[in-house]
Amino acid sequence: MQTWKDGEFWLATSIIFVTIAVSIIVYLRLFNLNFFVGPFRLTHWFTWIGTLFILIYTPIYNVAKQKYPTKLSTLLRIHVFGNLFSFMLITAHFAQQISRPAESFPDLGTGLALYIVMPLLVLTGYMQRFSVLKSIKPQTKRFVHIALALTFYITIVVHILHGLNII
Repeated sequence: MQTWKDGEFWLATSIIFVTIAVSIIVYLRLFNLNFFVGPFRLTHWFTWIGTLFILIYTPIYNVAKQKYPTKLSTLLRIHVFGNLFSFMLITAHFAQQISRPAESFPDLGTGLALYIVMPLLVLTGYMQRFSVLKSIKPQTKRFVHIALALTFYITIVVHILHGLNII
């Protein structure tokens, strides 16, 4: 596959650049996302939607690609672009959180740990999908990506328990 000629490569790359732009715009408060929709702020809804997609679709993808190998390209597209869009939503939430004034700055704790894992997941997934850094073996990229996904799952459980004041 010639990556530079692949439309999916350019779409994925564009989504990453839009995510960076969104994070800067939200962080600098050039666009206000800090309002309530029902009982929660809009960016909290963003992060819950993004996180739920990742939490639900990733295991579905892993099972379905084994069970329906003829549908692999469709399943992979949903996985790649759904997770990139989810990352954008989560990034908007994180940028909004860290742009808060000092007197109402959040306890970052597990949220920061989660957000550190997210770009690493995106990076390793991007490297796998588009064969970036061919000097790194595909098995190594896959191992790191799966390890980061497991880290994400463990950390999100701890984050939720912490948010509910259970731990």
